[in-house]
Amino acid sequence: MEQLAEQAQDEAIGLGEDWRIVEALLPDRWMEMARQLGAFQRARGIADARSLLQVMLIHLGEGCGLRETAARASLAGIAQVSDVALLKRLRSCGPWFEWLAQQLRAAQPQPEAQGLLAGRQLRVVDGSVVREPGVTGSQWRLHYAIGLPGLQCQEVHLGPSDDGETLRRFAVHTGDIFIADRGYAHPGGIAHVRRHGGDVIVRMNLVTLPLTHPGTGKPLDVLAQVRGLQAGQSGSWPACLKVKAERGGQRAQEIAGRLCAVRKSAAAAAMGRNRVRRESMRGQNKVRPQTLEAAEYVLVFTTLEPAISAEQVMTLYRMRWQIELEFKRLKSLIQLGHLKKHDARAARSWLQGKLLVALLIARLIAHAERVSPWGYEISWFEAHPRALPVA
Repeated sequence: MEQLAEQAQDEAIGLGEDWRIVEALLPDRWMEMARQLGAFQRARGIADARSLLQVMLIHLGEGCGLRETAARASLAGIAQVSDVALLKRLRSCGPWFEWLAQQLRAAQPQPEAQGLLAGRQLRVVDGSVVREPGVTGSQWRLHYAIGLPGLQCQEVHLGPSDDGETLRRFAVHTGDIFIADRGYAHPGGIAHVRRHGGDVIVRMNLVTLPLTHPGTGKPLDVLAQVRGLQAGQSGSWPACLKVKAERGGQRAQEIAGRLCAVRKSAAAAAMGRNRVRRESMRGQNKVRPQTLEAAEYVLVFTTLEPAISAEQVMTLYRMRWQIELEFKRLKSLIQLGHLKKHDARAARSWLQGKLLVALLIARLIAHAERVSPWGYEISWFEAHPRALPVA
């Protein structure tokens, strides 16, 4: 207990300076929005929205339990509140955390791609399941979008684990290029992107994304097209995607694009076939010969213009792995994958808070790249904002 008290006192000493830096990163009206969104209704044990956010960051950022959070907040002179009261407060903070995160994402600069894609925004999207420990634990699905080359989080959607992966979930601006795995290989999602002026590079799913020959409308035999490729060789073939009419929505349409592919090395192809066999055994399904053959290639469908070669398309698709690394960072560094709350409202608030912590950390790292060794920002960088990354 004495050690905890000393640590809390040390934290309280540095809290003034450090908190001013954190608060400078927050959007305007953030305290007012705490009341408007229902996070802070009355000052019982917690004086204001500032103290509420400080207490919640102890819980979410430090990974402390509610009881330890209450003790640290008391020793630091931030708040006098019980662990049960903290849980009730947390349940009400979800919309506020979500608003703060949205404002932080909107305020961050987005570097543009150069060269052939100058002026266009590359966006990588994917989904990940977050589980509560235990057999009966709740599950949530995180739908996430990051921008390239800056890797900033651009859009987040949180929902039940049975929410499917679809490009319809994301906002599209003219010129956006979406890069996605085969879970997003659905005609409706691709049509959504094209309808709003964007393009796609999507991993092929031979079942959910049937392609046709341009002009004739006959089914395109994907594997017959790519069999002539040598290991490491890329190729491109014109293809069309038929989108069925939606009930009360868009009419049937045909989307022009290309099938692009690269043949894997012998070792990579063997690993792909073994993965297919393991997945079929897990699902107790019989492996089709076409599925095993398709595992020897990386197949994508793209709507990008032919001026961007097959090799360039496949190089762009390789960047999709960056979002997998982002999920690993979120789950390992801020424990996003260890959902500890047992009711839906608290779980949602906890997850939204963790995403807010991740954004604040990213902004603090960017801020740290422009400070001197004694901790204060050098004014020279205000006129020359292109600082070299610390890493």
